[in-house]
Amino acid sequence: MPSAQSEAVRRHWTEARRAMDGDQPASTPWEDLTAEPNDVDFIQTEAANLPAMWAVPDGCAEDRVLLCMHGGGFISGSIATHRKLFGHLAKAAGVRTLIFEYRLAPAHVHPTQVDDATDVYSWLLNQGISAEHIAFTGDSAGGGLSITTQLRARERGLPLPAAAMPFSPWVDMEVIGETYDTNRGRDPFFNRDSVRQFAATFLGERGDPRDPMANPLYADLAGLGPIYIQVGGDETLLDDARRLAEHAPEARLDVFPGMLHTFQMAAGNAPEADEAIQRMAAWVRPKLNR
Repeated sequence: MPSAQSEAVRRHWTEARRAMDGDQPASTPWEDLTAEPNDVDFIQTEAANLPAMWAVPDGCAEDRVLLCMHGGGFISGSIATHRKLFGHLAKAAGVRTLIFEYRLAPAHVHPTQVDDATDVYSWLLNQGISAEHIAFTGDSAGGGLSITTQLRARERGLPLPAAAMPFSPWVDMEVIGETYDTNRGRDPFFNRDSVRQFAATFLGERGDPRDPMANPLYADLAGLGPIYIQVGGDETLLDDARRLAEHAPEARLDVFPGMLHTFQMAAGNAPEADEAIQRMAAWVRPKLNR
């Protein structure tokens, strides 16, 4: 049974759906789900001319970095919404994290986001952080971006990061996963119609839902480092995670029963979110030689 604390995530998505449908005012802000992490400093900066922020836990290894890519369907999300979440992950892993803001659709459509993320990765390498000491992570749209950014980096001849940790990744721009049907009664927010709208906004009029730089299920993932994927058992995007795990050469998939999309946003409040963060941290530390 999901904990009482994790029910806040379900309420959030239920309220968000009602707000989208015009049945009630805007839902509780996303970032309110997450507790403030203790002993973590947040330092504003710029990376590749984009707004960015360092999360620096006390006593962390500053030469190991998680490059964090926020979710929000490529139309929303920011440092503000995800600062605390990635701060918890930074603290658990004992490393710095760099959180940045890529340009959003519909003003900026694909491939803007993957190019922005790759520019930030290149900037990070130029700061003297070696690729084997960098891991990518991100939720939802940011989870997909944690894979496609590696593809763009490979195109540019950049060294690839040590690992990636997408959670609740959104990668299926065709919206054909079976769990849109099998989990329809469990997921209060995401359905085929709404996700197709998000995909169309992201891709733009000329976008191809099978473009490997948007949909890594059609990409050659050979040569990428290990990938650790987390997903909620009740979310309609469950098949996105499953299919990505099947397609990647080296992937671990953890399905959390009864959890919804990006349930890790309840870090510091819900035990399931805290357990997920600890699993990520334990997995990534040896990948970074931490």
